[in-house]
Amino acid sequence: MAVTVVMPKLGQIMVEGIINRWTKAPGDLVAAGEVIAEIETEKLNYDLEATGNGTFHPVANEGSVVAVDGVLAYLLADGEAVPEAPAPPTPVPAAAGSVVAPRAATQPATTGDVVPSTPGARRLATKLDVDLAKVTASGPRGRIVEDDVRKFSEQGAPLPPGLPAPSKSVPVSGKRKAIAEHMRGSISSTAQLSFLLDVDVTEAQRLRREASSDSDKTIGMPHVLIKASAEALRRVPAMNTVLHDGTVLYFDEVNIGLAVSLDDGLIVPVLRNAESKSIAEIAEESQVLAEGARAGKLSPDDLAGGTFTVSVLGSVDGFTPILNAGQSAILGAGRSLDKPVVKDGEVVVREMMTLSLTVDHQVIDGAVAASFMRRLQQAIERPAALFK
Repeated sequence: MAVTVVMPKLGQIMVEGIINRWTKAPGDLVAAGEVIAEIETEKLNYDLEATGNGTFHPVANEGSVVAVDGVLAYLLADGEAVPEAPAPPTPVPAAAGSVVAPRAATQPATTGDVVPSTPGARRLATKLDVDLAKVTASGPRGRIVEDDVRKFSEQGAPLPPGLPAPSKSVPVSGKRKAIAEHMRGSISSTAQLSFLLDVDVTEAQRLRREASSDSDKTIGMPHVLIKASAEALRRVPAMNTVLHDGTVLYFDEVNIGLAVSLDDGLIVPVLRNAESKSIAEIAEESQVLAEGARAGKLSPDDLAGGTFTVSVLGSVDGFTPILNAGQSAILGAGRSLDKPVVKDGEVVVREMMTLSLTVDHQVIDGAVAASFMRRLQQAIERPAALFK
């Protein structure tokens, strides 16, 4: 019996993926475990392995956008006929607010929901977020070719009155589109409330620098904040929760997502069991995750299972981060600055940092959030225990 190769679901919010490249040619013999395709999602690139043996027969083209569980290919036994394949995937429509707009034109004939087009046109349409159903075909037999897609994209949409001509127009697509949808979904499904607190990081910075000088790994304030957050979460377990299907799930393990900035967006790999790791171990693992994120080498497991998130922006004084879907809380941290503060009745200069905690008020009450912030402040301002 033929082995059906389908688009895997590689994350909670994944609904489709792109076949970047087939690594096998039609007719090649494939063994279970061999890589047969490179798949791209909004968050990562993934090597798709065969789950069985057989002769490779693709049914989707390179560059195609395929829904999760959609058929990509078959692995056939000797002499086995190709199963009747479902209709090829429909290219993704243009994002809301995209500069692409329909224009008056005669539409090409379609077969079912499939728009006749060349593989190159489909790849370009995916890249530019163009709805092929709105493009006029000029190719043989009424097929859309790359030039049709390019002309449609370049035409753009009418600008709102009064705006100057833009220097360039960039459709919201790929990772940026996924991030936008994720953030809107987070805001619409939660009751987000933020708390701010200035903490004295003078001693933590001193110990951090000493630890870095004694190690071959650079230990930064984000690593200190992760360790301090893990300690505070153990003492305020209501914060280490996930809201799932109307049920609040509590965890003993502290899996902290670390927000990593990319050239084209943001990704949050997860550092597992942070409560049982030293700051040096946290620093080493965080560096590996960050490097993997920027190289596009993270696995789906690296991005799943977070129970809390830490986001650090060292170029601003403070900010209020948006929750990751499902999680009950996220900590934001700005830069640390020397400031005059009153200590023991005297005005002294201390290195201060503004922390902001955003919670889902459906799950976390103000008193619980305040208790967490006090625990966090104590851990950071008396940091010797963190560096043991």
